[in-house]
Amino acid sequence: MRYVWRHLPLTDVHPHAQLAAEAAEAAAAQGAFWEMHDALLNHQDELRPGDLIGYAADLGLDTGRFARDLRTHAYAARVAEDVDTADLATVSGTPTFFVNGQRHHGPYDIDSLSQAVRTARAMAAITG
Repeated sequence: MRYVWRHLPLTDVHPHAQLAAEAAEAAAAQGAFWEMHDALLNHQDELRPGDLIGYAADLGLDTGRFARDLRTHAYAARVAEDVDTADLATVSGTPTFFVNGQRHHGPYDIDSLSQAVRTARAMAAITG
């Protein structure tokens, strides 16, 4: 089992989503992707550059480096790669789950996802 995060900034819904995705990658470069991820999700209505730099400071990141990465869009290409893979997989929203490369259609609760994993495991054993 692995959980993979892909960026899909929906700027028509969240105008600051692109910069927030870049901020997550800038934090990742300093070893704090998930911590920034949590901060961004907890503050979805506060994603302006000053807010993002404040979260970086709260996480103990090098804010000069972080601000420079945001200003120069150092991780825009990384985010664009994720958007491209989402487009190829016809993903148009988040969250979207795949189990053994197959898109999961249905609820995203733990019981439903666990059952999907068990089913995929059984199918792999049969066809393996």
